[in-house]
Amino acid sequence: MKTTETPAPLPAESGAPITKTDLGPPPPMKEKKEGTVLNVFSHGVLVIWAFMVVLPLLWAVMTSFKDDRSIFSSPWSLPDSLHFDNWSRAWTQANMSDYFLNTVLVVGGSLIGTLVLGSMAAYVLARFEFPGNRFIYFLFIGGMSFPIMLALVPLFYVVNNMGLLNTIHGLILVYIAYSLPFTVFFLTAFFRTLPTSIAEAAFVDGASHSRTFFQIMLPMAKPGLISVGIFNFLGQWNQYMLPTVLNTDPDKRVLTQGLVQLAVSQGYKGDWSGLFAGLVMAMLPVLAAYIIFQRQVVQGLTAGALK
Repeated sequence: MKTTETPAPLPAESGAPITKTDLGPPPPMKEKKEGTVLNVFSHGVLVIWAFMVVLPLLWAVMTSFKDDRSIFSSPWSLPDSLHFDNWSRAWTQANMSDYFLNTVLVVGGSLIGTLVLGSMAAYVLARFEFPGNRFIYFLFIGGMSFPIMLALVPLFYVVNNMGLLNTIHGLILVYIAYSLPFTVFFLTAFFRTLPTSIAEAAFVDGASHSRTFFQIMLPMAKPGLISVGIFNFLGQWNQYMLPTVLNTDPDKRVLTQGLVQLAVSQGYKGDWSGLFAGLVMAMLPVLAAYIIFQRQVVQGLTAGALK
């Protein structure tokens, strides 16, 4: 004979007291009005800031495909046809290819030297206690507050006396010295957030200090290296004051000098379409570098806060 299962009696039917668990979770509380207003305000500010940054970039890219007549007659309209000859003219006739190559050599060499020397100095200052540690650290920080304008004249004579004036490697050394204070300051704080147990285990296994640094600690500091590398890349790529003073050879100009030369080369009959094309050429590597490494930049900036 088949029997049917009867549902279990409710707590009220069985005489058991009703608890808060039986009634389920309470309904969620409404957000506070102040928090909503603040959230809307912050998002509105971010949207306005995004428009202020993105619109000039889009306008420059759009203008680089116009001819000179369209730039002045209808500056805000889309180009009637894409003038790719602006880019080829800027790349060949305005010597942007040479300026681009010189900039890649200078920034590439200085970026590698800055990261290698800065990471080594930062690791020592962050991990080892020795007499003068804090003095050297604050000396690097003091270099961040020193105006570069005050150092241009003595720097010119120092570079000239060393025979490095108007040379690629001389400009690389100056860029390294210019970028080291911020690099050491940033990486010292980053190395202090890394765990010491792994380095201590490497020392126990017989690894030397150099091997521990290059094979263990430096790979662990990759987010910080990428972050400070992006900042140094932006500053060195857009540097104009130092190459103008220390690099007067027309054949060794960098992109910033080339853009100024392109703007003033023809006086009032300037090649405006070619100028905008050269401007976009100089801008694209910076945008590409940040878009590719934006996640690592955020990780490097927030690593210390998340520890």
